[in-house]
Amino acid sequence: MSTFAEVFGTEPDGVWRAPGRVNLIGEHTDYNDGLVLPIALPNQIQVTASARTDGVIAVASSGQSGVIEFPLADLSPGSVKDWAAYPAGAAWVLREAGYDIGGANLLVDSDLPSGAGLSSSAALLCATAVALLGLHDIKVDPAEVARLAQRAENQYVGAPVGLMDQMASMCCTAGHALYFDIRAMSTDQIPFDPEAEGLSLLVVDVKAPHRHVDGEYAARRKSCEQAAAELGVPALRSVAYEDLDDALARLSDDVVRRRVRHVVTEIRRVEEAVALMRSGRLREVGPLFTASHASLRDDFEITVPELDVAVDAALAAGALGARMTGGGFGGCIIALVETSATASTLAAITKAFAAHSFTPPASLSATPSPGASRVS
Repeated sequence: MSTFAEVFGTEPDGVWRAPGRVNLIGEHTDYNDGLVLPIALPNQIQVTASARTDGVIAVASSGQSGVIEFPLADLSPGSVKDWAAYPAGAAWVLREAGYDIGGANLLVDSDLPSGAGLSSSAALLCATAVALLGLHDIKVDPAEVARLAQRAENQYVGAPVGLMDQMASMCCTAGHALYFDIRAMSTDQIPFDPEAEGLSLLVVDVKAPHRHVDGEYAARRKSCEQAAAELGVPALRSVAYEDLDDALARLSDDVVRRRVRHVVTEIRRVEEAVALMRSGRLREVGPLFTASHASLRDDFEITVPELDVAVDAALAAGALGARMTGGGFGGCIIALVETSATASTLAAITKAFAAHSFTPPASLSATPSPGASRVS
């Protein structure tokens, strides 16, 4: 692995980081003006940086050879491709917002698995943004950096993502989950310290290739928008849990009905999880995870066999609850387990995968961690 000095021929001015995230509960509720409950992971993207005076951004990755350069003045959506589009997008959006950043050398390093649904793209955007701002000692509210990172991913990279991933990467705190109300644009830090309760949050990457993600995501979103229009509400958040049966009866399509049932019940599950966590009843959150997975499997139909087998194996091994997390069609599951049962739960999932001839899964620790910051 090359050092910054070896790549750029100069010493860095500083190091910045932004974490990935895992969502505890509240899946596909964000674009319905709903509620989400992510934590930041210990796994992160780190950007080592130095300022340049020629108005050029040069980016390199410790995992790849070569340096990609682009003048700040020439940045426009689509002008930089592949992985470098993310740091380019961060630079573009900061300049568009009026922040006086200059050229920079950026070396990107990561221990965050890409393609696992843990928001490596949001972490890269946020880490680059805080590095570019930090080089010029420009202070910006973390939530504003999150909104800018979302804008960069929407408009520069061209991915129609919501705001949860960026808010988690910027605004989470250690030992807490971020209770984010999308409609109100408000956040609250909810105590979440499984270790103190003798519990662990196991994150298992099922190593399933993401299948049809873009088209299926768009289809789910369209169904939700269609249902909101049919019900005469601005978004499905406006459908109260108590009024769900009445709302379902007013819908003409069975598939749309299932999508609505998932969104409304999932928002309710987030509220129930937050209430339990606030009252110190963390073990009781487990069944909400499991109910969420069943809803995502049966009503929203975004699981794949690897996700379902992993959840079933975790529950059979004694997990208090388990669910797929992220956009679906691959990615990860989370399981709330007794700390003493972490190894046996993972072994049970691995054994089940072998029986199905699936690629062996991988796991990582999910200690609730702080959001983006300067390292040195």
